Amino acid sequence: MTDTIVAQCTPSGTGALALIRLSGSKALFFASKAAKLSSKKMLSDIPTHTINHGWIIDFHNNIIDEVLFFVMHGPKTFTGEDTIEISCHNNPFIIENIINQLITCGARLAQPGEFSRQAVENGKLDILQAEAIKELIHAQSQESLKLSLSQIHGSFSQHIQALEKPMIQAIALCEASFEFLEEEMDFSDQMSEILNSVQNEVARLTILFDQQKQIREGIRIALIGSVNAGKSSLFNALLGKQRAIVTNIAGTTRDVIESSFFQDGFYWTIIDTAGLRQTNDSIEQQGIERSYQEAQTADILLLVLDGSRITTNQEAIIYKDILEKYPQKCLIIQNKSDLKSTIQNNLFTPILSVSAQTGNGISGLKDLIKTKTALLFSDTSSSFLLNKRHFNLLQSFALELKEAQTLIHSSKEYELISLHLQKALSLLSELTGKSISDKAMDAIFRDFCVGK
Repeated sequence: MTDTIVAQCTPSGTGALALIRLSGSKALFFASKAAKLSSKKMLSDIPTHTINHGWIIDFHNNIIDEVLFFVMHGPKTFTGEDTIEISCHNNPFIIENIINQLITCGARLAQPGEFSRQAVENGKLDILQAEAIKELIHAQSQESLKLSLSQIHGSFSQHIQALEKPMIQAIALCEASFEFLEEEMDFSDQMSEILNSVQNEVARLTILFDQQKQIREGIRIALIGSVNAGKSSLFNALLGKQRAIVTNIAGTTRDVIESSFFQDGFYWTIIDTAGLRQTNDSIEQQGIERSYQEAQTADILLLVLDGSRITTNQEAIIYKDILEKYPQKCLIIQNKSDLKSTIQNNLFTPILSVSAQTGNGISGLKDLIKTKTALLFSDTSSSFLLNKRHFNLLQSFALELKEAQTLIHSSKEYELISLHLQKALSLLSELTGKSISDKAMDAIFRDFCVGK
């Protein structure tokens, strides 16, 4: 990449300060055209890794803003290129004028993720570390933040490198078996042992994917139950505000409503769903179908019982089906404890009785969710986060290993075995970005913010 690029690196909006980054081989030259330093020096003559006071000026010597220039010469920068970072006042008009002036001086507006892409192409980061930067920015929990930081420092990259070494060894043994076929030297047992070890490690990584999705995106907690069980009232009580409409009319909630907030280092999304029952109302039926979809995708299910009356046979059938499908994520909660309780007559024993109306038991319910959340993450043994791209490549990698293992134990066609092993090794290289197409690179950085 030969272009010098510029973009705002801080969020848009009015505030105290903003940061504009200019990076590329001509960053110092272009910035010098728009810079006037209080020291009277030229920006291009300033020593690296220094902070300098001055102004951004237009071609008529009019001041656009008073700023600080952070001067950093490559390769000791984030991108590996010469970089100027400009700290200015955070006014949208000022930012736009500064960027336009730098573009007029010769720079180009950066594309999404282009600074990180410069860093990858200059060998400052690999793809896995660059992806971790995006995860860090969008982290929805303390755990996600911790794992993203670890991955930026190379935890996942080192793990993949550790898988590459036995793969190279297996390929060498495969080729040796082919070369010395007439001498009847066979290394298939050693190859099989190596591949078994790699397969076990890949299986462990892919099993963690669902759990890591919870870490990355936060916990989805769905309230599900019959009509008039008080789900919407409970939803509002958990949020601490009136978010859902509450009436005595059965079937008031006809669609999924959700709201999110941070709770003790985790990002909770509480989901109110339509009441489960048989109905001829087509709109309500669609809402009920969405309720079942939420039950399937939620991490925690609060099965809400109406504590003011006995559970009907129709409700019992629905509840039993949900409990059988999702036994690990269901918590049975009895609502309306402020009314006459029929707990002894219910077919399902609740873990907790609450009153959404009075607030009784709500803090206990939050504690119960916290405990359930802690259990979800109790066996986290990874120092990085897998995204969908990583998961798909590891799945393809595992399939190539399986094909190779099948040939080792059957025909011992070493040329074919070597072909599968080479393909598997190339998938690892694609994972870290050692060998990756421009199209794949574009897809990775497309979702990055412009300033990163």
